[in-house]
Amino acid sequence: MALVYLSSQTASSDSSIDFTSGIDSTYNEYLFTIVNYKPVTDEKRLCFQVDTGTNTNYNQNITSSAYYAGLNQDASWTLLEYSAHQDQANSDQALQSLSYAGESNSNSSMTSSGQFRLFAPSNGTYVKHFTSEFNCRYTNNGTDAQTYSINSRVGGYINTTTAITRVRFAAISGNIYTGKFTLYGVT
Repeated sequence: MALVYLSSQTASSDSSIDFTSGIDSTYNEYLFTIVNYKPVTDEKRLCFQVDTGTNTNYNQNITSSAYYAGLNQDASWTLLEYSAHQDQANSDQALQSLSYAGESNSNSSMTSSGQFRLFAPSNGTYVKHFTSEFNCRYTNNGTDAQTYSINSRVGGYINTTTAITRVRFAAISGNIYTGKFTLYGVT
C-alpha cells in the first residue's frame, strides 16, 4: 500500500472543508487525514457528508454504526459504548459524526485527530463503504487531573450506486476553528 498526496486544506474558523476535486476513478480507496481538529464551540463533533457529480447538497443516505472507548488520565473514569445517537439509518441524509468532542474553545486544549477512508467511490454498481478512527484529547475544567482520551470508530456505507465526487467535513454545528485536512489516493 502506498499513499499518493492529492491535496490539503487548513481550517481557520471555516463552516466546512470541502474536497470537490480529486475523487474519481483513479484510485479504489481514498484516505483523508485530519490533524488537530478543534471546533469553535464546545462539544461539536467532526462530521462528514458526501455528494455525487456536481451536486452541492451533501445529502446522501448513510447507514452506519459507531462506538467509543476512552479513559481519563488517572483511569478513574472509563468508557466503552455503542453510540446509538451517533449512528444513522438508511433514510438519514444528515451529517455523519466521526469524532467525539469534549470541551473546546480558542483557549482549550481539546483536539481530535484521525483518518477517514472512502472505498470505491466511483463504482457504479455497489454502495460506497467508509470507515473512520479518531482520537479526541481534552481537558475538563482546565485541570490535568481531568484529561480525557476518547477513541471513536465509525463505519458504514453511503447508499448510492452513483459515483461520489465530493466530500464535506463540518462540525455538527458551528465552525471548524482549526485543523489540517489532507486527501490521499491509496495504491
